[in-house]
Amino acid sequence: MQRNNKSGRKSKTEELLGVRDAALQLGISFPTIKQWIYKKKIRSIPTAGGHHRIPQNEVDRLLFRTRGRTEHERREVIRRVSGRNQLVGRIEAVRISGLMAEVILSIGNQQIISIITSRSAREMQLKAGQSAAALIKATEVMILRVT
Repeated sequence: MQRNNKSGRKSKTEELLGVRDAALQLGISFPTIKQWIYKKKIRSIPTAGGHHRIPQNEVDRLLFRTRGRTEHERREVIRRVSGRNQLVGRIEAVRISGLMAEVILSIGNQQIISIITSRSAREMQLKAGQSAAALIKATEVMILRVT
């Protein structure tokens, strides 16, 4: 579900998710996300029928925090590599063409685009909507699938 902006066009940053879909993306239970809504830990938009919709950018903002509640669990989620510049986000799109693949990763309200081999994209089974981490080293960005 998306909201229209003032110009009448749909905005990606205003995409709204159902509570269950948001909980699934965050890797938390339905009761947990409901408590977060009531305690104002996550912003929601009420519908006319009294239901809640969660903006996609709220899910993106909280994505890293929920992928491991303790520092130890967080380290287990992010692969053990020497690079320290790891950004967790959500895959927006994967475009495979010939030997190369373009992976668009949404992190908060920003996007990182990485060009990787099509073989790597297929082996990692990268698909839109999955969680992934961008590993930034010098001028290269590598994509790690986060499970």
